[in-house]
Amino acid sequence: MSRLDELAERVERLVLRHEELKRTNALLEQQLSSVTTERDSLRARLAAARARIDALLERLPADGPASIEIDKP
Repeated sequence: MSRLDELAERVERLVLRHEELKRTNALLEQQLSSVTTERDSLRARLAAARARIDALLERLPADGPASIEIDKP
């Protein structure tokens, strides 16, 4: 009978461990989803910033600072 009790106890521990791992997995999936959303948002912000920088660069004179004439008195 003690062998059966030991087996039942081991099964009980395995069931508890399984439930714990399921909860941990669910939390990790939530964290992954959150981090993925944040990453996508940051990528979008980076793309927008790059577009703004590119637009500003397009507005610069083609020859750079040397092409700006300064009136001398």
